[in-house]
Amino acid sequence: MCDQDHFEEDLKKYSRRDIGTLAAGVGAAMMLPRAANAAEVRGSDVTISTPDGQCDAYFVAPTTGAHAAVLVWPDIFGLRPAFRQMGDRLAESGYSVLVVNPFYRTMKAPTAAEGAKTPISEVRPLAQTLNATTHTTDAKAFIAWLDAQRQVDTDKKIGTTGYCMGGPIVMRTAAAVPERVGAGGTFHGGGLVTDDPDSPHRLIPKMQAQFLIAIAENDDQRDPDAKDVLKKSFADADLAAEIEVYPAGHGWCPPDTRVHNPEQAEKAWGRMLALFQRSLG
Repeated sequence: MCDQDHFEEDLKKYSRRDIGTLAAGVGAAMMLPRAANAAEVRGSDVTISTPDGQCDAYFVAPTTGAHAAVLVWPDIFGLRPAFRQMGDRLAESGYSVLVVNPFYRTMKAPTAAEGAKTPISEVRPLAQTLNATTHTTDAKAFIAWLDAQRQVDTDKKIGTTGYCMGGPIVMRTAAAVPERVGAGGTFHGGGLVTDDPDSPHRLIPKMQAQFLIAIAENDDQRDPDAKDVLKKSFADADLAAEIEVYPAGHGWCPPDTRVHNPEQAEKAWGRMLALFQRSLG
């Protein structure tokens, strides 16, 4: 999960020279292809009350109608232009999307001074302020907020996605509100399987959601057994789960990271859309 001990080493292997210049700023977010048959959308900054305070977030939805909602948990670099662009693109495919600032207890977004170029040492302390309890209370508050929005069709299940440290939060979200969450997607998620009593994978029996778990090649190399534990856990719970190792480095999906892999990011995005289409109603 953005392991500081391996981050620079991995950059040497997975950094893409052809997008290095764009990845330095907001321009990288503009690399995302426009959704096919894109709906007209409208986004705005919102504030959501939680048991621990006021969370700043970005909400975007088609300009007409009510739609299935999707809750997005960013990576360790937090809510930033790249994730707003990802939210916009998902909304263009017909979803009402909430992208949150998971670090709102400490500071408002942007929480990484240089976006995805920010040194891990500067943002890791923010991630360490969160835990299984905050993940769960936040998930319940954000889903309750979504269900109160006119742009959300509460007759349809909710989807949730998470990147990097957002992966475990997706799993805790699905377990915290199982009657509402119908699909979960984790992308280069870290810490999905641990030896801890509150390891995310131990929550699978509480879930009712179908899952997509897209694993980074280097994460799999460091913990090759995790995928097998996940496959068995989902099978034992009789839940559908697509679990695959992608030939890309940790962090490959957001378009502003230095290891962004456009081809594999598009594959993961397409699999996510397919999951939502079949499971959110």
